[in-house]
Amino acid sequence: MKRFAFALLALVVPPPLAEARESRAPAAGIEAPRNHPPSGAELDARTNDVAALLRCPVCQGLSVADSPSSMARNMKAEVREKLAAGYDQEQILASFERSYGEFVRLDPPMRGVNWLVWLGPLAGLAAGGAAVAWALKRSSRTSGAADAIGPAGRPSDLPSRDTLPGDARLAAAVRRAREMAYGWPDGIPPKPRSPAP
Repeated sequence: MKRFAFALLALVVPPPLAEARESRAPAAGIEAPRNHPPSGAELDARTNDVAALLRCPVCQGLSVADSPSSMARNMKAEVREKLAAGYDQEQILASFERSYGEFVRLDPPMRGVNWLVWLGPLAGLAAGGAAVAWALKRSSRTSGAADAIGPAGRPSDLPSRDTLPGDARLAAAVRRAREMAYGWPDGIPPKPRSPAP
């Protein structure tokens, strides 16, 4: 009976972490490690490099390397463990992508729907430029002689610069505004200059 209990216990309890690292068995969902495991300062530098490519799920605007959240610290520790086990950058990024989705990458690759993220702003800029060009072309066709004449050849309803409102108080206010804005004496526009002979 005791042997059965110990055999069952051995199946349920995982081996110690040191033994798991020494065995260098592939992590779940990742192929076998491809690189020689770095150590010391190289391991620290590579950990920061890979963690800088991952988005913190809590902060969402910071990388795992820059985020102070406990989730980011745990993710950075996992990156360090995988680098120490010999996994390369792409294997680690693929592992996190399987766990968190493509959103976890700060710089997602251009594939699938991500093309819209990369090309959407360019398409919007091109559409805006086309709309501005169309509006300018349309306005240049209707300017010039058409300013005084309306759309169907009828005179325009827009007042000329000499026109004053019919109301005496409003006309006086318009003259004062013209005097202040343009410097016209008593708000009366100067006569157009005739061309010199």
